[in-house]
Amino acid sequence: MSFDAEWAALRAESSQRVDMRLNGIPAEGGSSGGPANADLAVNQDNLGAIGHDAYEVRTRLSKDGDHARPTTFDAAIALTNGNFSSGSALLKVHDRWQTHMKTLLDACAQISNHLNYTKSAHSKDDVQIGGDLISVSKLNDYLK
Repeated sequence: MSFDAEWAALRAESSQRVDMRLNGIPAEGGSSGGPANADLAVNQDNLGAIGHDAYEVRTRLSKDGDHARPTTFDAAIALTNGNFSSGSALLKVHDRWQTHMKTLLDACAQISNHLNYTKSAHSKDDVQIGGDLISVSKLNDYLK
């Protein structure tokens, strides 16, 4: 089978699968985003717990991840001064570790901060929606 023929067959097969999926509803437990996934919910406590865990990981990593840095640096300098080629390699390991650790610390901080922001934003949204619904219910009273 040539490439063009195989490609045409795969395109036809994939368009049939997409058409079937778009023209029907998924079986119970499918990923439709509708009632089958009603149990997928996040509450404020969950967000707070995850944010707190990210903060705790960051705090411990900043302390424990830096434990060997001064000794590694001193060893790299001593080896380099002693004309050992492994000194520059150890310094590269030291620098690479620092770069990766800072990236991981930033990621943990971003997760924690984002979840705190999300929690706050959802609380503000809830207040606004509640206020909007109260004003709509008052309008309904006038329309009766």
